Amino acid sequence: MSFPDITPDLKAVMPDLRGRLLANQSLAELTWFRVGGPAQVLFTPTDEDDLSYFLAHLASDIPVYVVGVGSNLIVRDGGMAGVVIRLAPRAFGEASASGDVVTAGAAALDKRVAEVAASANIGGLEFYFGIPGTIGGALRMNAGANGGETKDVLIEARGVGRDGTKHIFSNADMKFVYRNSGVDASIIFTSARFCGELRDAEAIRARMAEVQTHRETAQPIREKTGGSTFKNPPGHSAWKLVDAAGCRGLRVGGAEVSEMHCNFLINTGNATAHDIETLGETVRERVKANSGIELHWEIKRIGIPG
Repeated sequence: MSFPDITPDLKAVMPDLRGRLLANQSLAELTWFRVGGPAQVLFTPTDEDDLSYFLAHLASDIPVYVVGVGSNLIVRDGGMAGVVIRLAPRAFGEASASGDVVTAGAAALDKRVAEVAASANIGGLEFYFGIPGTIGGALRMNAGANGGETKDVLIEARGVGRDGTKHIFSNADMKFVYRNSGVDASIIFTSARFCGELRDAEAIRARMAEVQTHRETAQPIREKTGGSTFKNPPGHSAWKLVDAAGCRGLRVGGAEVSEMHCNFLINTGNATAHDIETLGETVRERVKANSGIELHWEIKRIGIPG
């Protein structure tokens, strides 16, 4: 499907816009699942000021959604009405270290931030080495792995509101909870500062190697997947509940529950977003019937059903 092209209207009311506007741009290649329909408009801002200018001049009734590398995202087959904003690595992907502090743009890969920290002998951020996303997503979801979470290391985050206003959020302002934050969903994070501890370089590298080994041996990282599908319920592991419900290897169309790690869904090659989402909902139903426990999606699902 395609949407009406509103890019000429946007350009008319934003004569000083420097970023790129694309109409009916496919989003499938921007997600790890490689599925989904187009964005009515895909906007790539040049920098934080350009993003602020765009949002300040965008009509308030036009929906906005931001994507990173799409590692934890299902875009439905009907696509996204409104504007999808992608923060490109060239403008928002820098990461640097000074003392025991790491500063990173929202498009910086979590793994890259761990590497920058390690190069500066900063420990405490090794867990990011095992998270296949960006700092923007980490801030929104309180991303964590291998015993560490974003809330443990964040000093402050910068973001831009739906009206174009720039904001700074302290750790407390973020209102972190398990795999989420309490900041208004319309805020688009642009950068963050993290604090670790100066440690022995060999110990940091050894910990990062442990994280990488765990990913390679326990997770289907070379498949078309979206990472952990469901949040761990209090006192339980999601994968154990999925396995106990008999869902390991379960398929819907071209979507499959991973045999290696059954909290991962896989596009085996020809899956649609509908296949993947339907498989996830089927798993939730079977887990609820088997254990009485309701699983909640960790993967974000956006857009119009096909």
